[in-house]
Amino acid sequence: MRRFRLGFVTLMAVSGLLTAPAVAGAQKYVVPAPGFVDAMAAPAHVDGVERAEAVLNVQYQVQNTGYWCGPAATRIAISARTSNVPSQATLASQLGTTTNGTDWVGQVTGVLNQDLGTSWYETKEMPNDPPTQAQRDLLWRDIVLDVNNGYAIVANIVAPANNHPPGYPNYTIYHYFTVIGYDSSDMTVKIADPASFGGNQIYWLTFNQLATLIPPKGYAA
Repeated sequence: MRRFRLGFVTLMAVSGLLTAPAVAGAQKYVVPAPGFVDAMAAPAHVDGVERAEAVLNVQYQVQNTGYWCGPAATRIAISARTSNVPSQATLASQLGTTTNGTDWVGQVTGVLNQDLGTSWYETKEMPNDPPTQAQRDLLWRDIVLDVNNGYAIVANIVAPANNHPPGYPNYTIYHYFTVIGYDSSDMTVKIADPASFGGNQIYWLTFNQLATLIPPKGYAA
């Protein structure tokens, strides 16, 4: 079982949300999505939202073990709301994580609500692969509304070899990562990925690719 080194990334906070530190001449890079993903229709517009882009201020850590992606992703999400963040070991215990991983995203939902003293989070299932338009519309709405209200989303994904985020090994990956931002100008989402495959920790995916990675699992939002 692969063990990941502990890592840490700090991002700049701006009015409760954040932007990455500016680099002269730097351009936003979006991970290219497979062709079948690009062909999907866009999700429905979220009414009443004026902000085009928002990203949360989080404390990033690489997962401590090969099977603690659930605890690490949950920790990143909690850090968007508080500086009093539990350790990955504490969260692994709360989540019931074993060497087989964290069984169900609903366990993440319960721990997020418990540790943050809230009832904000709900478990959203996406059993259809590919997802229905209604499921994709709800996912986009959840991302926009959650991020705008200061809540990160934890997604349970299944990434086959033909549909990978950056740096993933060439086989199907069962994983958890955290959605920390969105940009409606190009329909992209910002991911904090505790696996750090190939050193890829914080990156942009197209929304359509994210929507195809979650089925048949779900997310906490």
